[in-house]
Amino acid sequence: MTLPRVDSAPPAPDAPGHATAAAVDPSPAADALFQVETHGIDPIPDAERHGGAKDLFWLWFGSNLTFTYVINGTLAVAFGLSFWAAVSVVVLGGLAFFAVGALGLGGIRTGTSTLVLSRAAFGVLGNLPAGLLNWVVGIGYIILNTVVGTFALEALFAEAGWQGGDTARALALVVTLALTFAVAMWGHATVQAAERWMAYVLAAGFALVIVFVLPDADPGAAAGGTTFHGWTLALVVMVAGPVSYLPMPSDYTRYLPRTTSLKAITWSGAIGGMLSSVLLGILGVAAATQADMTDPVAGVADLLPGWFQALFLFLIVGGSVTNSILTLYSSSLNLQVLGIPWSRSAGIVISTAFVGAGSLATVFWVDFTESLTSFLSVLLVVFAPWGGVFIADTLLRRCRYDTAALHDTAGGAYWYTRGFHVAGMTALAAGIAAAALTAESALWTGPLVAPLGGDFSLCGALVAGLLYWALARRTAGVRAT
Repeated sequence: MTLPRVDSAPPAPDAPGHATAAAVDPSPAADALFQVETHGIDPIPDAERHGGAKDLFWLWFGSNLTFTYVINGTLAVAFGLSFWAAVSVVVLGGLAFFAVGALGLGGIRTGTSTLVLSRAAFGVLGNLPAGLLNWVVGIGYIILNTVVGTFALEALFAEAGWQGGDTARALALVVTLALTFAVAMWGHATVQAAERWMAYVLAAGFALVIVFVLPDADPGAAAGGTTFHGWTLALVVMVAGPVSYLPMPSDYTRYLPRTTSLKAITWSGAIGGMLSSVLLGILGVAAATQADMTDPVAGVADLLPGWFQALFLFLIVGGSVTNSILTLYSSSLNLQVLGIPWSRSAGIVISTAFVGAGSLATVFWVDFTESLTSFLSVLLVVFAPWGGVFIADTLLRRCRYDTAALHDTAGGAYWYTRGFHVAGMTALAAGIAAAALTAESALWTGPLVAPLGGDFSLCGALVAGLLYWALARRTAGVRAT
């Protein structure tokens, strides 16, 4: 039987983050600068929709002007890749932003977040484990960026003449985290504006870094050692960044008018994310041919004029904050998807507390490089298959959903079998198994890595997506009509 399609519905009265009509001005002003956003995962009414696809360019461009991509570029060379082989994986990793851009269409059509949409693929209850893991991974990414920003700000203090030891490091952590928290707490409009404003400053600054470093790159210093095995390891590192965003795109398109086109959001988001991630990744590759990158910040700093050192450290701090803002904001929506009856702003407070504890442990007691590689390993094994299922489901439905059913946590079209979509859960499990068997990571090496000659954990997404397509093409296809 063909089910009727519902592309919009009023927010459920008990939806987390819901504000009554009396509490929300039915105009774009409800999503205003320096005003705490009242909406959470409840559908955004048409009267409050505003903005355009160009906003997504600045969002993804600004949030990815982070030094993490420079580190990733240096890792590609550390894996034994030649200069041009390393550049190739940087560019291929950037292409994944096309998937990130396109997946925002669901937010435009339903006015809700990505992890609400994924209930259609996994079932209302089946969506919870992935939602929990996504929150944990998101917190991990914020910790990663916060630690990078903390070390850079501590070095900036030293440049200013204050060698404060643990006190300086602790203050740097507090400042970095406070900047992230303040913007994310205000909400969507302030996040969008902050990413744009910071993009202007960071882009100009990193452009100067590229001008100083790239012309002196020595491709011959990283040549002749490329292996297929090393190339696959580097590709996994590069793709990890865009893959980490797959559960987020609709979080930032749900306020856009319904008339916003798929083509516009895809190209705006993809070009924004690619431009910053690819340029900074190539910067890391170029730096690795000229300096000792055991400490990437110090390595790049050694290639810059003395007068530019303090500004360079500021760029690292700013990039860490802009990237963390995006993930921290989405983490608050993620908690609501898990059914936790908190407002979006309360979710920000809880997530920030976890980030603070994790960052404190990392900057004082944990080896940062080992933590980074272990974290990236877990991310790909879990979220590449999750992304495969979600993308397949989106294609089958042509990104059309019953919005009311997405928010029905006790039944409805996406309740399936006792809250679980067997097709989605089966495909996800198969994809994770395939990724784990073919992954070479800091935590484990799958038994198929040696026979295959490299890390093929990204194939977990392909396995999961194709299996889901085979299992769900009839039921999901019907709901797409």
